[in-house]
Amino acid sequence: MAIKFQYNKTSLTNLGKQLKMRQNALPTLQNKESALRLEVRRAKADAERVTEELEASLQRYDYLAALWNEFEPGLISITDVELKTVKVAGVKTPYLGEIQYEIRPFNAFVKPAWFADGVEILKELSRLGIESEVYLEKSRILEYNRKKTTQKVNLYEKVQIPGYKEAIRKIKRYMEDEENLSKASQKIVKSRHEAEEEEAAV
Repeated sequence: MAIKFQYNKTSLTNLGKQLKMRQNALPTLQNKESALRLEVRRAKADAERVTEELEASLQRYDYLAALWNEFEPGLISITDVELKTVKVAGVKTPYLGEIQYEIRPFNAFVKPAWFADGVEILKELSRLGIESEVYLEKSRILEYNRKKTTQKVNLYEKVQIPGYKEAIRKIKRYMEDEENLSKASQKIVKSRHEAEEEEAAV
């Protein structure tokens, strides 16, 4: 990225401010990037843990597979899933709150004895399924923000900060050369005046 500048003090001051701003922001961005990297790992581990719990629960209730044919599909339904927003390393991420269920009344004397257990099993399985989805979404959001932060760190570290330093160096060198030329021309003018004065005196 070519940094636009002019060879004057105003441009030098502006570049100095831009450089200082980026140098001050860089450590914060680097800290954010490492925090996001850690949180991405944590969210992915949580998602895997909950998915494993779900699979283990499904296997644990596998022996009930034949009984589920007797179960009424509309007996239990999810009416609301409360999703909260939690900031993690400055990024808004979803957090699973309460899950509201609607359980249709059923006659416990007429229905099989395991229906009440079946309702609880379905609650547990649905909670695990929703929780794993929330963790996956959380890790996706964090990963996206981590990539953006990494890009910004690289932009500052490898492109902008060196670019601003180089531009400042060029301006300073140019201004020094201008000053040296000015001094040299002043000396020449002064020595000419002195020579003319000496000629006039002779």
